Order: sequence, then structure tokens, then C-alpha cells
Amino acid sequence: MAPGEKLILASGSPRRLALLEQIGVEPYMLAPVSADETPNKSEAPRSLAKRLANLKAELAVASLERSGDRENAYILAADTVVSVGRRILPKAELLDQASGCLRLLSGRSHRVYTGVTLVTPKDGFRQKLVETRVRFKKLSNNEFDSYLASGEWRGKAGGYAIQGIAGAFVVKLVGSYSNVVGLPLNETMALLQGEGYSVHSNWLTKAE
Repeated sequence: MAPGEKLILASGSPRRLALLEQIGVEPYMLAPVSADETPNKSEAPRSLAKRLANLKAELAVASLERSGDRENAYILAADTVVSVGRRILPKAELLDQASGCLRLLSGRSHRVYTGVTLVTPKDGFRQKLVETRVRFKKLSNNEFDSYLASGEWRGKAGGYAIQGIAGAFVVKLVGSYSNVVGLPLNETMALLQGEGYSVHSNWLTKAE
């Protein structure tokens, strides 16, 4: 990483920030953006994740250029999509949405896609798409009702957070766990390293 270069996370998600910090990457700043996440007609889940990650990156670039923070910045954006087949599950905000998601997920396998886009200081766009397959147990009526009552589903893609209560529902996972949380760490680190951002610099200071 050249002197003065910095990483800006185009997200306000505490989960994504915590994941980056887990691997010793501390963003210079957070630059969350507001994007229309409505799927296009007949849009596939994987295509939606890629498109929204790119859109969020583009919006962050425009915002940072206006504020004067764009110089020497790596900009990292991501979007996570949960689907059952080609059906895209919402980020549940209402109880009915959460209930619908949970009924679809109970006793079935689903897929979680995260698109990760990195914009380099020289305006290069690099992207990875990561897929994880997850299977839930068949939920009892008590588990179903109690989980909905917990409110933990609110604002979560597919109505659940694997790092929370719903982790107890997972009977099988194939792929990246951190991808389901919201940011695939191995692939994100590879993107950053591939473009010259040193993810190891903070590792050394932690050891001192």
C-alpha cells in the first residue's frame, strides 16, 4: 500500500465492518450509500448481487468526489442476496416479510450470494461474486414463533442473521460462512491484495 492510500467502506453495516476488523483491516472511513435494491424483472439472484455491489460502489465514488475524499482511496462495496431457487427473499422489515422468509427457509436449502466490488485509486473496478449454500432444519411452531418475536430478523436479507439466533437452525453449510454474514473474507482479501492494498500492515502492529 502506497503512502496516503486508504480504504473506504461503502456501507454502514456493523457486520461488514466487524468482519473487516476481524482480519485486521481498518477502514479509513465509512461511506454508506442509499440505493434502490428492487430487483429488475426476471433478474437472477446472482445478477442482482453483482449489480447492486457495482451500483453502491459507483454511488460512493460520486459522493466521495463531491466531498473531496476520493483521492488515493480504495472503495469497497458489497451486497448480499438470499434466494430459494430463483426467488429473491427480501430484507425483512415487516413481520409478514420475516414470516414468509422463515416459512420458505424451514427444512430447505437456499443460497446466499454476495457481490463485492473494489474501486481502485486509479478508478479500476474489480468484482467477485461468492455463493454459499445453506440448509435450515425443519422449524417447530415454537421455534418459528419465538424467532419472529425476537425481532432479530429485522433488516436482514432473508429474514435472518447466521451469526445470531438463526445459527441454531443451520444443519448444513457449503462455502464461505463469512459470505452469509455479509462479506466473504477470503475473496475480499484477495481483491485488496491483488490491487496493492496491504492487508497485513495492521497484523504487524497487533503483534507488537
